[in-house]
Amino acid sequence: MAAVPGDPAEIMLGTSAAPDTLAALRHQLGLDQPFFLRYLDWLFGVLTGDLGNSYTYSTPVDALIAERLAVTLPLAALAILLSLAISVPLGVLAAARPSGPVDLLAALFAQIGIAVPNFWIGLLLILGVALTFGWFPAGGFPGWEAGVLPALNALVLPAIALAVPQAAVLTRVTRTAVIELTGEDFVRTARAKGATPAYALWRHVLPNALIPVVTMLGLQISVLIAGTVLVENVFALPGMGTLAYQALAQRDLIVVQNVALFFAAIVMGLNFAVDALYAVIDPRLRR
Repeated sequence: MAAVPGDPAEIMLGTSAAPDTLAALRHQLGLDQPFFLRYLDWLFGVLTGDLGNSYTYSTPVDALIAERLAVTLPLAALAILLSLAISVPLGVLAAARPSGPVDLLAALFAQIGIAVPNFWIGLLLILGVALTFGWFPAGGFPGWEAGVLPALNALVLPAIALAVPQAAVLTRVTRTAVIELTGEDFVRTARAKGATPAYALWRHVLPNALIPVVTMLGLQISVLIAGTVLVENVFALPGMGTLAYQALAQRDLIVVQNVALFFAAIVMGLNFAVDALYAVIDPRLRR
């Protein structure tokens, strides 16, 4: 970011600002110092709980991020839940009858979901659902103070746009895992004891197949978080992604650094939660 063309002071004051005014603002913001000194100053502030002030908004960065996290975190959580709700049943049903109609439908969904970028899915949802039928808003966020239902209603289409590529990958992983486990000894034993194929599939195969699914979900979290930058801008959501995009455009270096830090923290936190799910899915891991 320090090497990217553009002067934050010039963006704030405009190109017609006097040189001495620009110099005074650069000194006030610390932009006249070498980059490594500015970085160390920011790092020391992070370690002491001071994230600094935004160049553009002239407000503490932690307040900006806290406000935007109230949109991004529920959006990411809803996208993860939707991706699991789509991929796990579809993958299991596709594996139950390979080369059947559901399997072909799952393969088509996976191919399209992986190939089409999430921001394009968002545009199609705006045109095909929001503007045509009016079931959901085409953009914007009313805020949680307007009520839980209106806020969630504004997050449905963005969450679907984020969830479809993730669900496409997880569908393939679920199908492969279920097919591999169907021929295992414990499944044949369950069938020999009188379990129906459907019961053996959902009771014995699926819990064991969730381990690779959860592993892939953890790997896809960083992709999902990165996708929020584009999707939030498509739907004009005031989240972390929009904040990052605006900060990049305005050369608000301090905001970019802190947003990158929080994105990394979110990815690490969600990956930790995914690791904790292993013990929930497989009781043997608790020992």
